[in-house]
Amino acid sequence: MQNVKIVVTGPFNAGKTAFIRSISEIDVVSTERKITSASERIKDQTTVAMDFGRITVDDDLVLYLFGTPGQKRFDFMWEILSEGMLGFVVMVDSTRPETFREARSILETFRAYAPTPYVVAANKQDSPDAWDLEDMRVALRLDRKVKLLPCVATQKEAVKNVLLELLYSILAEMEEGRP
Repeated sequence: MQNVKIVVTGPFNAGKTAFIRSISEIDVVSTERKITSASERIKDQTTVAMDFGRITVDDDLVLYLFGTPGQKRFDFMWEILSEGMLGFVVMVDSTRPETFREARSILETFRAYAPTPYVVAANKQDSPDAWDLEDMRVALRLDRKVKLLPCVATQKEAVKNVLLELLYSILAEMEEGRP
């Protein structure tokens, strides 16, 4: 059986926990705590260490999903969680352009940890305030080769599509590495 570790990362409140909860076949192991800072009260709780979920794709393939904390003060967990990952998803809230620069920085950080395949998930694409994908590509300075995928983190089918695209990229890289 092949176990594949995937990390789901991105800025605070981008939808990482919702993404994992939407698809995990087990109750998500979550380290959410009440937010104490008034400036961060966009929501009531935040991930302080990680989220963990699992998906059995078939008898031969299991995905382990690790969600990172989005707040900068917990970024020491990023490198720990990236160890052994075969790919990662960068979640970006397409309704909050003020977070795009941070998302780009997180993307570059994870590329430095491991040169593994990755995709960028443009979350909240169902919102009327969501940025167009091509405008997001420009704002995030993403190369045309980078998969920028529409997503709604609370919809299982959308999450599944993002993970499938990442898996295709991981498989393509594995096949290129074989003699």
